[in-house]
Amino acid sequence: MPLCQQSVFAAFEARFGRPPRWIVRAPGRVNLIGEHTDYNDGFVLPLAIDRAIWIALSPRDERRVTVHSVDFHEDAEFRLDRLENEKAGWIEYLKGVAWSLQDAGYRLAGWEGVLQGDVPQGAGLSSSAALEVATARAFAACSGIDWAPHPMALLGQRAENRWVGVQCGIMDQLISAAGQADHAVLIDCRSLDTTPVPFPPGTAVVVLDTATRRGRPRGFSG
Repeated sequence: MPLCQQSVFAAFEARFGRPPRWIVRAPGRVNLIGEHTDYNDGFVLPLAIDRAIWIALSPRDERRVTVHSVDFHEDAEFRLDRLENEKAGWIEYLKGVAWSLQDAGYRLAGWEGVLQGDVPQGAGLSSSAALEVATARAFAACSGIDWAPHPMALLGQRAENRWVGVQCGIMDQLISAAGQADHAVLIDCRSLDTTPVPFPPGTAVVVLDTATRRGRPRGFSG
């Protein structure tokens, strides 16, 4: 059992006094080819990585979501019948996914859970998309929704665009929802067609931290 999976399981048991009903996972990603092309209807070639967001959860009778973040040492909750964007940090990603799913016509059930991840934040590995997809998986599990990667990825992207306010393309959510072991995935961002691309046996993809953070180049005025 991966370390984060063990950790969220133990944290849930310690917090709620019983094992979780489900544990869901969604990975981060790196992109091999196609920078800035997903939101311009181009092609991209990302792959899911071995770092992920995990949620251990169980259903609850009322339409309320209660979550503890192991990484932030914080508790948060919201009511599914009264969603408000309070610009409250990490919990807004969960609320945004709930809003997006309900706006698309899904009837959601409440749950209580513990959240933890090992996708580095701010490193370009799509921790936010992994959180959105993991949240969609949590709602799918407790609400009896059949998992379909493409529509769920689109609803995760809509949550980030319209609730969180980040105008990302579809690549991050789609590779997190539809990635395959030992494969990259070629995505046509016009049609959302996906084609798995197998790696040769023994291939290793190494992700390096350059210690350079995303931002405008010096002297940039546009």
